[in-house]
Amino acid sequence: MQYLILAGGFATRLWPLTEKRAKPLLPLAGKPVITHIVEKLPQDANIHVLTNAAYTESFRQWRLFLPKRDITIHTEHTRSDDEKLGALGAVAQWITAKTILEDLVLLTGDNYYGFAMKDFLQQYEQGVPLLAAYDIGNTEAAKQFGTVLLKADQKTIAAFEEKPTEPKTTLISTGCSIVPKAYLSELTAFAAEKPDNIGGLFTHFVEKDIPIHCFRFTEPWFDIGSFSAYLNATKMLVGDTTKIADTALVSDAECEHTVVVGERTRVRQSACDNVVIFDNCTIESCVLRDCVIDNNCTLRGIDLTGKMLREGTELIAPS
Repeated sequence: MQYLILAGGFATRLWPLTEKRAKPLLPLAGKPVITHIVEKLPQDANIHVLTNAAYTESFRQWRLFLPKRDITIHTEHTRSDDEKLGALGAVAQWITAKTILEDLVLLTGDNYYGFAMKDFLQQYEQGVPLLAAYDIGNTEAAKQFGTVLLKADQKTIAAFEEKPTEPKTTLISTGCSIVPKAYLSELTAFAAEKPDNIGGLFTHFVEKDIPIHCFRFTEPWFDIGSFSAYLNATKMLVGDTTKIADTALVSDAECEHTVVVGERTRVRQSACDNVVIFDNCTIESCVLRDCVIDNNCTLRGIDLTGKMLREGTELIAPS
């Protein structure tokens, strides 16, 4: 079995945080999103990360922090959205170029999966595609996602609905699946027609009467595709507390709800409420609410609410 993590998107909805970094490399509760994924995979897993030319070196540097894992970085030779092959197109190209002949675990690198991967793998029946579906708990929330309808056996997928106005289920599709080796040729053929549509592959399987099993879970899951989703994921994982890196210093500060402070950052005489501050920042005499502050920022005497600040921002109130 091979494990492929998709990490080639340019994530423009999260700019400026993703202006210079891939979304899977965003720090989440003290470590990159993709590290959370890798740590859940079997220790002997053959892990492949598929990214683009703009981020290849960043992933190679990230790889150095996981020396005991078998991780290979692969490059899709594109540097902008205009050049991209499409997510499924890139997967198909990789399968063909590397002559992949084993069952394939596909993982979206900007998702956080709270379930135990061993439980997911144990449910896999040889030769039957498997898709992980999160029970979001209420139909109103399900309207924002693609939903998964099951057959009477409550195991086999009957159909999918894309952001339904009246959801019939609270199960939503996630970026975790297994495509058996017998269907890799089906994947590459479908990708030739619809290279952007990974989720559509499973709709295609249903239309061709190819059975798909569903792995249902209720543990936390996040698709980190927006500012609010990123903050919500951080709140869920960190909780109502302050998480301070070992090399950071927080003094004479009022921290409420979820606050994360990165490496070598200094926060003093400030009020922080639901804030993520990255590395090497200096924050003095500020009020920050529902903010994300990127690396190497300097803020003094500033009041910010609901902002994302790009790397190297300097905001100093007039004295």
